[in-house]
Amino acid sequence: MADNKGQRVKAVRKELGLTQDLFAKTLGVGKSALSMIETGKSALSERNKNILVQELNVNPDWLDTGKGEMFNAPKDEWQKFTKRTDNSIPYQSVPLYNIEGTAGLVPLFLEPTKVKPVDYIHIPNLPKCDGAIYVVGDSMYPLLKSGDIVLYKQMNDWNNIFWGDMYLLSIDLEGEEYITVKYIQKSERPGCIKLVSQNPHHADKDIEIERIRALAFIKASIRMNSIK
Repeated sequence: MADNKGQRVKAVRKELGLTQDLFAKTLGVGKSALSMIETGKSALSERNKNILVQELNVNPDWLDTGKGEMFNAPKDEWQKFTKRTDNSIPYQSVPLYNIEGTAGLVPLFLEPTKVKPVDYIHIPNLPKCDGAIYVVGDSMYPLLKSGDIVLYKQMNDWNNIFWGDMYLLSIDLEGEEYITVKYIQKSERPGCIKLVSQNPHHADKDIEIERIRALAFIKASIRMNSIK
């Protein structure tokens, strides 16, 4: 069951008449991360709270306690602030890579021009993406299944992490590279992050940050359906 703050976040979205897609874009998070916030599976970050309070005029006391009015200003004021979200590009060609045919994410991220894409993806009005890869495994099922495609933006600074969002990671596992897509949450263990799966059969796992060799923010996904 969602915690009270998650329920209030959902109430704001409903009051504004927004879909999860648009509200997530307004907060600068993924739709899946917003769903986790609304259902109480992920905490509302200070960054997201500041957007709600400072840019959507949500009453901070109401957000924390449920007391008082929902908004400090008429709800149509939120439209002033939607331009702060990630800018979309009318047209771009996103290179699609086959990780199995490369040396892994690290060399791909360091020298992408030396890795030949297997194809290019053309989708209008997407945020800027550095590349795309096929998903392997079922840890994010049913949101993502093996064979789907995720489009990513490479990240170089841990200070820019959006806790609760979905990321593509390369992890050093006893000298071998383990590539996965997970939600990233804060860990209670110092120097660690918590990797969370969508699939309930996969347990959460704390990983030392120093073992993360490459990191990218998931910007979009493409469902690949097979017809037999």
